[in-house]
Amino acid sequence: MIWLQFLITAAIIVFAANQLAKNGDIIAVRTGLSGMFIGTLLMAGATSLPELLSAVNALSIDSPGLAAGSMFGSGMFNMFMLAVLDLINQQARVLRRVAMNHALTASLANLLTALAIFFILADIPTRLGWVGVDSLVIVAAYVIGVRLLQQQNNGSPPAAGEIGPGVPSLGKALLGFGLATLALVFVTPYMVESANGIAEITGLSSGFVGATFIGITTSLPELVATIAASRIGAYDLAIGNLFGSNLFNMFALALTDVFYLDGQFISEIDPSFALIGILVIVLTSLGLVGNIARMERRLWIVEADALLILLGYLFGMWFLYSRGIGA
Repeated sequence: MIWLQFLITAAIIVFAANQLAKNGDIIAVRTGLSGMFIGTLLMAGATSLPELLSAVNALSIDSPGLAAGSMFGSGMFNMFMLAVLDLINQQARVLRRVAMNHALTASLANLLTALAIFFILADIPTRLGWVGVDSLVIVAAYVIGVRLLQQQNNGSPPAAGEIGPGVPSLGKALLGFGLATLALVFVTPYMVESANGIAEITGLSSGFVGATFIGITTSLPELVATIAASRIGAYDLAIGNLFGSNLFNMFALALTDVFYLDGQFISEIDPSFALIGILVIVLTSLGLVGNIARMERRLWIVEADALLILLGYLFGMWFLYSRGIGA
C-alpha cells in the first residue's frame, strides 16, 4: 500500500511539474519578462515547495536532520540534472547558451549554502522571538539576492518567441500555474509520508535518506519541469529553475525555523550535515566554472564538465552512505 501511495503521488507531481514548465514559459512571453527571471524566481520557488513542505513535515516527527538532508540533497540532485541536460541535448549545448545569464544565480546559491554551513558549525545561540538570528541572516541575504536578480533582469531582453494565435492568455497561464502549484502543496505531504515509510524499512541513516531518497523524490518537479522546458526550447527556464531552486532551498531551510518551536532550527542540525552542504557547493562550482570557462571537450557523449558533475554526484552519494551522515 505504501508503495502504491508513493507511485500515485509521484505521478501527480510529474504532471503538475509539466504544467509549471508550460505555463511558466507562457507567462514569460505574455509579460515580456525574461525566461531567466521566470525560471529563477517564479518556477524555482514553485517547484521547490516540496522541499519546504517535506522539511515542515519532518519537524512534526521531530527529525530536523531529515529536513536538512532533504534540502541539501535536493541541491546535489539539481546539479546532477545539469549533467543530465547535457546528455539529453546532444545537438544544442544548452549550458553554453545561457551560462552567463545564470552566473549570478549560481553564485548567490553558493553564498547562501556557505552561510548555512557556517551557521550549522558556528551554533550561534541568538534569537529574535522564537526565530534564530542565523535564519534571519540567510533570509535577508536571499531578499538582497532577489533584488540583484531583478536589477539584472531589467537589462535583459524579454523572453524569446512570438505570441501566436494558439498561445493561451496570461490569465489562463496564471491560473494553470497556480493550480499546478496547489497540487504540489496538497500532494507532497503524502509523497513524503510514503517515502519516509519506505525509508524506515531500509534502516538507513536519516541524513542519507534525506539527501538521497527524500531529496530526489521532492526534486521530481525540478526534474520534470527542467526537461520539459528544455524540450520546448525554453533553456533559460530550464537552467534558471535548477540554480534558482538551489537558491530557494537555502531560503526554505531558514524559513523552516519559523515552524520550529522547540529551539533554534539550524542549531539543532547535526554538524556532519555541513559535509552535504559542501558537496552542493562543489557540484555547483563545477557547473559554473565549466560553463563560464567554455570547456568544449566532449568525452564520447558527454562534455568534460558534465562528466565531472556526474562523477562528483555519484562519489558524494557513496561518501554519505559510507559515513552514515545523521545516523
